[in-house]
Order: sequence, then C-alpha cells, then structure tokens
Amino acid sequence: MARRSTTTPSCSTEVGEPEMSTTTSSPTAASQRIADHLRAQILGGEIGPGERIRQEEVAERLGASRLPVREALRVLAAEGLITVEPNKGARVPALDMDEVETLYQMRERIEPLALIESMPLLSDDDLASIAQIQQRIEDHVDVREFLALDREFHLATYSRCASEQLLGTVTQLWNATQHYRRAFMLVSGAGRRWIVNAEHGLIIDALQRRDGVDAERYLSGHIRRTRKELGAHPEVFARP
Repeated sequence: MARRSTTTPSCSTEVGEPEMSTTTSSPTAASQRIADHLRAQILGGEIGPGERIRQEEVAERLGASRLPVREALRVLAAEGLITVEPNKGARVPALDMDEVETLYQMRERIEPLALIESMPLLSDDDLASIAQIQQRIEDHVDVREFLALDREFHLATYSRCASEQLLGTVTQLWNATQHYRRAFMLVSGAGRRWIVNAEHGLIIDALQRRDGVDAERYLSGHIRRTRKELGAHPEVFARP
C-alpha cells in the first residue's frame, strides 16, 4: 500500500532554473508548474516574508501568460503560503511573535491528533522509511536540507491519517511557519540539533511500539520546545 504524499515539492528548485514554456501545456498544467516553482522558492527562502509576488514579473520570467500565474497564486493562497489582497496583489505573509506563537500552539494540539490517527496504519515499511529519513537528518546536512528532511520526517509520520481536512490544516500550519523555523535554525546553530535528533528518536520508538500515549506526548513536547526557543529570539520576527 503506497503512502499518501502530504509533502510539498522539494525545496531544491533554484531561482535560475530554465524558463518554462506553456505552448504545449494546458492552463491547468501550466499553473501547477508555476505553483511548484513559486512554492519551492518560498519554502526555500528565496522569496521571504513581506515580499510581493507580481504576476507580470512571474509571467515574464517563466514564459507564461498571466492567467496560469493567477491560478497558481490561488493554489498557493489555499496552502497558506501567500495572501492575496484586492488591489494589492500577492505577498508572502510576515508574522509577528504573537502570531507565530499562536500557530505553534495550534500545531501542538493538531499534529498529535494527526499522528494518533496515522500510527495504527503505518506499515513496517513506512516505519523503516521514517527511520531512514532520520538517519539522513543525522548525517550533518546543511540548514536547507535539514528543513526539507525535517518536514519530510514529520509529514511521513502523519501520512496514513485518513482525514484530508486534518492533513490539509497540518500542511498549512507548516507552510505558515516555515520561514521562522529556518531563521531559528540559523540563529540557534547546528550544535542544538542533537535535541531534535533525540526527540525524533523518541517519536520513532513510540511509533514502533505502537504507543499512542508516548507518541502524542513526545511530539507535543517537541513542538512546544521549538515554540519556547523561538520566543527567546525576538530578532527572528523583525519586519522586513
């Protein structure tokens, strides 16, 4: 049984990738390709909080018309990656400390539910794959790769949850806090990753034992610790 994918595309797409032509693609296919490109740039940090995304500039850079660009922006807005305001256009949200605190408190409550719903249906192959992701995290990756693998790790543990609504909410919360996770990792330094690795190890152990009480407790504490440590770095929330 294949795992349902809840991850967004990898953040490995570079800003200078080849231009895309829409001459042989339907508008839906073109808009999806543009959404994939912009999503990778936002999650990868090339487009940061507060930055505008101008339709005409995106259309010119990617060799597309403005219609698929508008469709792509609607997709990204639904995913929580951008906001679109009338007469102002699209922008990556810039959040203050209180807003991020609230989002993390939501994560502390919602993600353990997704984990508990997913855990009974995770196969041995699923658990082996999750452990492999964690091994890659421990192989001294840089911040960009760490963020991508950390996201992959957690979303893989939720992947058997049957509720599309719950999974969609989880992904939106991850999207909304991505920049602040990146900024936190940069200011906290690689020396603190041993804590992440230890907490991930506890989560894996609980999943392998099929212990929902421990899995929920370890995950909630994992998210709470990040929330508390983020609060100790107000410089992360400086407005652009």
